[in-house]
Amino acid sequence: MKSGNPMGRRMGHPRYSSAPPPWSAGFHTCCAADFPVGHFNNTGGRRMGRSALQNGRVDSLFQSTPSVIQIAALELIYLCLAAFLAGLVDALVGGGGLIQLPALLVFLPTSLAAAIPAVFGTNKFSSLCGTSLAVIQYSRRVRIRWKSVLPAAFAALVLSWIGARTVSRLNPAVLKPVVLVLLVAVAFQIYRRKSLGDLHAPRMAANAERFWALLVGAAIGFYDGFFGPGTGSFLIFIFVGWFGFDFLHASASAKVINFATNLSAVAYFAATDQIYYHYAVPMALCNVAGAVTGTQLAILKGNRFIRIFFLVVVSLLILRFGYEILWKP
Repeated sequence: MKSGNPMGRRMGHPRYSSAPPPWSAGFHTCCAADFPVGHFNNTGGRRMGRSALQNGRVDSLFQSTPSVIQIAALELIYLCLAAFLAGLVDALVGGGGLIQLPALLVFLPTSLAAAIPAVFGTNKFSSLCGTSLAVIQYSRRVRIRWKSVLPAAFAALVLSWIGARTVSRLNPAVLKPVVLVLLVAVAFQIYRRKSLGDLHAPRMAANAERFWALLVGAAIGFYDGFFGPGTGSFLIFIFVGWFGFDFLHASASAKVINFATNLSAVAYFAATDQIYYHYAVPMALCNVAGAVTGTQLAILKGNRFIRIFFLVVVSLLILRFGYEILWKP
């Protein structure tokens, strides 16, 4: 025969106890203002849940979750758009860092953007992927002088690593005035000499070209590892003004050396664990898409189009350095 008190045998069970269950302590702490502790009893919990849902209180508990997800998604979308545009510009005339690096500093969460080496590593990883595709695309359609360009790329690979290690001993900011003057001189020469870069007519003998390309690769490689901005523009100008290449061949050759310097930088940043891969990988895919688009534009539109684009990018670099030197506190 059952006991006269049908609940007697259950009184010790937490579900039928008048005391609040153990897990409610944390919930009381975070929600004390909305839900008094007395609501968490035998039957009040269910009543409280219905009334809270009716009043919209439970929604407030999760209100931050969708906004955080939305913000993160927007940040990634903006970064991917910037990476696409950077890949396009970089494949044409260099200077993609003008777009991608500031975008990383602006759209990354503040805590991540504060780690400058990791921001640079993420930028270089994305750029490396785009540059590699640009080299493949150019090599299929443009006759690159590999016997001169490959030694230059190898020298750039080694000296870029040395330049990156030198940053810790010297302040790269001391180069800004020098780079500004050089960029102004480059823009002036390209603008004044309207036919410069229209005709592909290499001026040097094979051995001389290989020797000077090796020196150029070493110097540009060290500069890119130590400082960086304007590397692609300087390379294109040297190949056009000194070696006698047209803009299309100069852009293709510059991409090979850029690939080497980016590879060296990525190896350094990866070895020191300074790449945000969860941002770098999707950005790299978009940078590749931009690079493919940029190389197609360069091949289809030709030297005049590249020349105009080159002047625009160099002018932006001049404005950037001028602002940083003259007005930025």
